Amino acid sequence: MPAELKGCVVAIGNFDGVHRGHQAVLGRAKDEAARLGVPLVCLTFEPHPRTVFKPDQPVARLTAAPLKARILSVLGFDAVVEQAFTREFAAQSAESFIRNILLEQLAARHVVVGYDFQYGARRAGTPATLIQAGHELGFGVTVVDEFDDEGGAVVSSSRVRVDLAAGDIAGANSLLGYRWMVSGTVEHGRKLGRSLGYPTANMQLADDCLLAHGIYAVRFRRADGSLHGGVASFGRRPTFDDGAPVFETFLLDFSGDLYGEEAVISIFAYLRGELKFDNVDALIRQMDADTEVARQILARAEPLSEIDRHLAFVTNA
Repeated sequence: MPAELKGCVVAIGNFDGVHRGHQAVLGRAKDEAARLGVPLVCLTFEPHPRTVFKPDQPVARLTAAPLKARILSVLGFDAVVEQAFTREFAAQSAESFIRNILLEQLAARHVVVGYDFQYGARRAGTPATLIQAGHELGFGVTVVDEFDDEGGAVVSSSRVRVDLAAGDIAGANSLLGYRWMVSGTVEHGRKLGRSLGYPTANMQLADDCLLAHGIYAVRFRRADGSLHGGVASFGRRPTFDDGAPVFETFLLDFSGDLYGEEAVISIFAYLRGELKFDNVDALIRQMDADTEVARQILARAEPLSEIDRHLAFVTNA
């Protein structure tokens, strides 16, 4: 750890998705850091612990590590510490985790965790043991209660995954508090869209991507930070070849070369499912209609939160 980050307030968790429940924990950490006048650090883990212990049932991640770091930066964090989670790391005792990681490495002055936080071998460490250790060793501890949505249900990463798989983007975005994002490198494709008058920026998403196949209204952020509205198709192109899934974005009112660029795409709305058309003319008519609907959705869209404003509305060029 750089010396200037030691003596920090540290929020600990996987924070996969950085949803509204996570933001409650992170917000408390930010408040403590401001009160103490010390750096604000997030300690997170890669890969997900459940993936390590059950490699045949890996956890599909909602948020790639670079996107998670970007969200945490927007929230005001000074640094993200990404701890490699291995069986060896998990085997250390709860006491060793506190002394080696929290005190020796981070020199934490205050630790903020969620109500269900566990640490150390066999999950022996709990919020109660962390509070006791803080009393004995001289660091503060804040434990944040579960966070419920407007309907009284606990906000969780699992619920976000279910909504994404069902094409319920509005539900997923409501739980997240911002528009869910995907990222990748723009690649050369078969140029089918160009032949239809709809040239697209194509990218491969992770094999375990949770997003339902279909058509979406999106905002496309280029590497230079500029934002462009768009219509995206995620699926197997059943009208043409029913091949491997590809995420293809048609940028509204844009002309240029995007190949090789890293892009981040915020997903605003699910328009429809993926369809097989009888002919190309029928497909083009539907694409014309999809484009008009996407324009209307994006034109009247408002930020869901300050996070969403930074991620999906503000140009960073």
